[in-house]
Amino acid sequence: MATIVRRISQDGHVSFLVRVRRKGMPPQTATFSKRSEAKKWAQMTEGAVLEGRHFQASEAKKHTLTDVITRYSREVLPHKRPSTIPDQVRQLHWWQIRLGHYLLTDITPAILVEHRNILTEGRANGTVNRYLAVLSHAFTMAVREWQWCADNPVRKITKPKEPRGRVRFLSEDERQRLLESCQMSRNSSLYIIVVLALSTGARRGELLSLHWSDVDLRRGMLTFRKTKNGETRAVPLTGYALDVLTKHTKIRRHNTTLVFPDGSIWIPGSYVSKSSSKAPSNALPRRLTLCTNSKKPKYSGKWPCEISRCGRSHDRSSDQKPSIVLTCTS
Repeated sequence: MATIVRRISQDGHVSFLVRVRRKGMPPQTATFSKRSEAKKWAQMTEGAVLEGRHFQASEAKKHTLTDVITRYSREVLPHKRPSTIPDQVRQLHWWQIRLGHYLLTDITPAILVEHRNILTEGRANGTVNRYLAVLSHAFTMAVREWQWCADNPVRKITKPKEPRGRVRFLSEDERQRLLESCQMSRNSSLYIIVVLALSTGARRGELLSLHWSDVDLRRGMLTFRKTKNGETRAVPLTGYALDVLTKHTKIRRHNTTLVFPDGSIWIPGSYVSKSSSKAPSNALPRRLTLCTNSKKPKYSGKWPCEISRCGRSHDRSSDQKPSIVLTCTS
């Protein structure tokens, strides 16, 4: 129920105080110089209160995007996969610098489109979509769980179309030089990890989180439990890969259940390695570059399941079953 009270100040100024009350909800008040404006606000507020929209709008006026990102980083990010945290921290920081001071009510699809276009300058469409995805999830949490706003504006904008990649196979020469380069690494586990990756199509994180209890050498089977989609997946292991892993059991450590305890990834300035500013001597490299115009394999200290050739990057496709397969993403 709305009430309007006419007030006269000491200097003779006339104003109208509007108060909207509803049982079980805090009263809403506002002051206007005209009675017509007061009546209009009272009608709009009464309708919004009845539909449950008014208090969400009020919360949206109290919080900025920085508030959303801060709470999201504190409550949501720590529960995500460690490999995704550094990228999403960087992406959220980008949004916070540019839109952090905006109230949630002021962040419109038009503003997001403007910044989406800024992102497309010098970035691939897939990268732009990752920036939009993490922001969209932060807004979803603000809508569904925190009740800070009524809608997610990111859902109203068009996402850039990602090009389809192509699948190609390593040549015998490339495969041989890749394995030779891995044998040059200071990390004794690198060669075995790459052999298993080429043989099973497993992701890096899946191999590094593999436990001996998930290895069945008698049946020739590996069970990956920490997968990208969260579902347990079993893959067969045969031939040379099975022989290499069998030999690896002879140097199995008894103080850990991990198959590759020395396979920790060192990423400077990220959540993965906080205790040291320098890469440990046995840190597993993230990429290995094979130069096709060179007779000797060139070790670049990067992850081995990529091959750079003619300036194009070919990432391993983890969704393919063949023993050696890479997907061109550029």
